[in-house]
Amino acid sequence: MNTIEFIEKELKSLRDSLNNHDLYKALSTPDDIKIFMEQHVFAVWDFMSLLKALQNHLTTTSLPWLPAKNPATARFINEIVLGEESDVNELGAPKSHYEMYLDAMNQIGANTSQMHQLVQFLNNGDSLEDAIKNCNLDTATENFINYTFEIISTNEPHKIASAFTFGREDVIPDMFFQIINQSQTNDNSYSKLTYYLNRHIELDGDEHGPLSLKMIEELCGNDDQKWQDVLQVAKDALKQRIALWDGIYENILSNKTILA
Repeated sequence: MNTIEFIEKELKSLRDSLNNHDLYKALSTPDDIKIFMEQHVFAVWDFMSLLKALQNHLTTTSLPWLPAKNPATARFINEIVLGEESDVNELGAPKSHYEMYLDAMNQIGANTSQMHQLVQFLNNGDSLEDAIKNCNLDTATENFINYTFEIISTNEPHKIASAFTFGREDVIPDMFFQIINQSQTNDNSYSKLTYYLNRHIELDGDEHGPLSLKMIEELCGNDDQKWQDVLQVAKDALKQRIALWDGIYENILSNKTILA
């Protein structure tokens, strides 16, 4: 058993908890989907900062330009940036996946004001900490974002890559399959969300996921401490995702109680 296989085995119980989360079964009405998207959009947004952190570390984004230490890893990161930041939507128009997600929220009638407010605060020069506090986000959502940037702030590529790979790329296909299967995404009002989810399943399952595992191997090499770090970050990242799902699930149940 190689180290990646060992890590995957160690993460199985957490991944099973995530894939069998009660949240998926709760996604049965348009209001449920709206509540989900209003919180999940922050994970869509902060994913880009994980990706950009890796791009900063593993490619050349400063001047004067110098060749990347590992051209294969640099190519992989740049390909993901292209796919995430400059993909094409269902109409063939160039858009980031974040913008596609906002379009899907608008289509279904979900509230995007908190997400726009956070971006506006950051555009105005507020610190991330202040921007988050001023938006009055749900605790689980705030904790999720804070963890993402805590990992980014380590400036250790193998840790950032672990959160990116095991907390995002490696689990997204399974999570999104669950969302599609459990929610009423065959309705026309979900067409943009369905396209977004299927696009991620296609890219992450067929291309990005396997390549991200190779990136982990290249960053850790034979360094046992780095592999231990990768496993710990992977566990923590999955726990944060489960906690986010817990928070969204509780919001959905609360809304159902109010409407009953």
